[in-house]
Amino acid sequence: MWQTARDSEVIDDPDGQPVPGVIVVWSGDAPTLMSFRLPPPGLVIGRELLGANANDDRISRQHARLRWTGTSFSVADLGSRNGTYAGGQAIIDGEITVTPPAVLRTGRTVSVLLGDVRRYERAAVDVRDDVVVGPTLADAWAQVERAARGGDHLMLTGESGTGKELAARHFHRIAAAEGELVAVNCAAIPAGVAERLLFGARKGAYSGADRDADGYVGAADGGTLFLDEIADLELQVQSKLLRVLETGELLALGAARPRPVKIKIVAATLRDLKAEVVAGRFRDDLYYRIGRPEVRLPALRHRLEEVPWLVWHEVQRSTPEMSVHSTLVESCLLRPWPGNVRELIGEVRRAAYAARDAGKKVVRSEDLDGSAGMILDGALGTVANEPPSQIQTAALKKKPAPLPDHEIIASALRGEHGNVTRAARALGLHRNQLRRYLARHADLAAIVTGKDDGDIDLTDGAGDDGDDSQ
Repeated sequence: MWQTARDSEVIDDPDGQPVPGVIVVWSGDAPTLMSFRLPPPGLVIGRELLGANANDDRISRQHARLRWTGTSFSVADLGSRNGTYAGGQAIIDGEITVTPPAVLRTGRTVSVLLGDVRRYERAAVDVRDDVVVGPTLADAWAQVERAARGGDHLMLTGESGTGKELAARHFHRIAAAEGELVAVNCAAIPAGVAERLLFGARKGAYSGADRDADGYVGAADGGTLFLDEIADLELQVQSKLLRVLETGELLALGAARPRPVKIKIVAATLRDLKAEVVAGRFRDDLYYRIGRPEVRLPALRHRLEEVPWLVWHEVQRSTPEMSVHSTLVESCLLRPWPGNVRELIGEVRRAAYAARDAGKKVVRSEDLDGSAGMILDGALGTVANEPPSQIQTAALKKKPAPLPDHEIIASALRGEHGNVTRAARALGLHRNQLRRYLARHADLAAIVTGKDDGDIDLTDGAGDDGDDSQ
């Protein structure tokens, strides 16, 4: 007997072992977060499971069946009208197997299949001052909070675009420092002027110094200094920074005596600082001073529950007259986003503008640039070194184009006088993809004028589950 809403309650796991399950991250036209464990017999996802939380008029009462094999998920469509898509692939006949994390679309509901859902149970996605914080990122921010309450230093690591400056601002806010947070991009400081910019200079200290200038350290007195890409600081500057931290005194360039300063330091880097120390490019004494505690901010592909909220929030912010379609959310979830949140927001904004300029009211997957969120050739980085997931493999391989609305398909067929090949070409689909859809929809098949120039037999492939929810 397959599990449905009534008998899919949380099962105790006293041994603390991972619990496979599914998190629903999008329903209808809005983001959400619901988690369900997979009992041993399996789980049926559909309107019956989601109950009053369902905001999707295209999902069937019992839409798709999920089973856990021990290492992967087996997914089967249960004869739904609007189709089931797992890992970006339509389930035509039988079952397909996907490796977690894997994206599942049932009607206009989008879910993520996970090997362990415990983190998401009784959790929520919080939007704080336009910052989206899901359970995964919240765990990292909790570590930031502990560092802010217990000390004066924090090292942030993680990929570009994961929100290191936001985490630094969170540290500063929790620390309740009286001064300001001063953010410095060390990689952008021109060679030879880092000492002057960081520690300040007195009038006459160098040619052209016609007045006293306070540096970044002085500006952060009583507050927090955020040093992004600290590994790019010159060794001489690292030495002087260490002196400030150890003595609590700041000696500006050209000054006769130091002045006391009290600052908290949040440093960030993309590099492995231990390797930089071994290579002689970073001072070991400075590393031991500020390298702990270290908090690694998770990449966006490890916090998928945030993606629908980021997409929805950006569309609402940039084009409030537009709405978000579930296929856009699915497409964003399937891509690895090496540029993380920064890249996702920029690409979603461009997709929203493109859809609006085309006269649309809804932003769909086809409005997203084909290369958005994909790994650049020759720049695979950490993404390529991770164990493969269904999301990465689906994003890296060429997938069939998603099916448009039922009405759009009908309009294209009429416009091509029932010629399936020309209609498929106009829709950007493969003709076999369209013909299998027609086999499921008699009203559209009636438009076809018999054999076309592709010699298509509409009776073949009758088990296709085309998605007329798009």
